[in-house]
Amino acid sequence: MLLVLSEEHKEHLGFLHEVDSSVVGEFGRIAVEFLRKGSNPKIYEGAARKLNVSAETVQHGVEGLVYLLTESSKLMISELDFQDSVLVLGFSEELNELLLQLYLDNRKEIRHILSQLAPVLPHYHNLEWRLDVQLASRTLRQQVKPTVTLKLHLDNSGTQSARVLQTDPATLLHLITELERALAEAKTNHCRRIMRNIK
Repeated sequence: MLLVLSEEHKEHLGFLHEVDSSVVGEFGRIAVEFLRKGSNPKIYEGAARKLNVSAETVQHGVEGLVYLLTESSKLMISELDFQDSVLVLGFSEELNELLLQLYLDNRKEIRHILSQLAPVLPHYHNLEWRLDVQLASRTLRQQVKPTVTLKLHLDNSGTQSARVLQTDPATLLHLITELERALAEAKTNHCRRIMRNIK
C-alpha cells in the first residue's frame, strides 16, 4: 500500500533537500520527540538559527516528517512501499535510505504512542430490559401502546455506568436491522482488509 502525500506535505518535506543528512537525522529525532511530548517552539527556533532559516520553515519540515512517519506506521507499510511512497518527493538515494531507516527504527514506538493517544471508549457490560404495554387510559379505553425500556450497563476502564433508553418496538426493530447490516458489512473482504491495516 502506497502512502499518498498532498502537495502541502510534499512542500513541507521539500525543505529536507536543502539540509545535510545529519540534520535530517536530527529532524527525525525531533519528530519522534514531538510525538512523545508535543511541540516545542524553542527547538524550532534553535534549529532555525543554526540553519539560517525561519522557525516556521523548520516547524513545517518537522511536521511533514511527523506526518510521513505516523501515517506509514499507522498503515504498517512495507519497506518497499515506503521507498516507493518517498520516491515521488525526488530525494537523493542517500536521503531516501535515511528516511527508510528512520521509519524502520521508530515504527513500533510510534504505533505504541498512537495507541496511547486513542480515546478509551466505554464498552458493553450488561443489558436489562422491560416491555411495558399501556392498554387503556382515561381518554382512550382501548389502546395498545408498547414501550421497551433498556438499561445499558457500560464499563469504562473499571468504572461502571448505566444508561436508560426508552423506545417503541418499531424503532427497536429498525435499530436491530441496522446493527445486523453493520455486522454483515464487517464480515466482507473489503472491511477485513481495512481492519487489518488499522491494526
